[in-house]
Amino acid sequence: MECKWFWICPIKRFWEEGKLGSKWVEEYCKGYWNKCKRYKIVEEGGLCPDNMLPNGKIDKSLLE
Repeated sequence: MECKWFWICPIKRFWEEGKLGSKWVEEYCKGYWNKCKRYKIVEEGGLCPDNMLPNGKIDKSLLE
């Protein structure tokens, strides 16, 4: 099962652009998405920066 937000999540776009390795998608988006910090924030009605990784860290290089 994959995360219900996968198709609109910036993580998908960064992965498709080659900016993120497939481990992020495999581990979080198509794996343990309930452990994803992005998922938890969105489910609670919040917003997170596009360059926030599933583990909650901000990766400034993703927006370059």
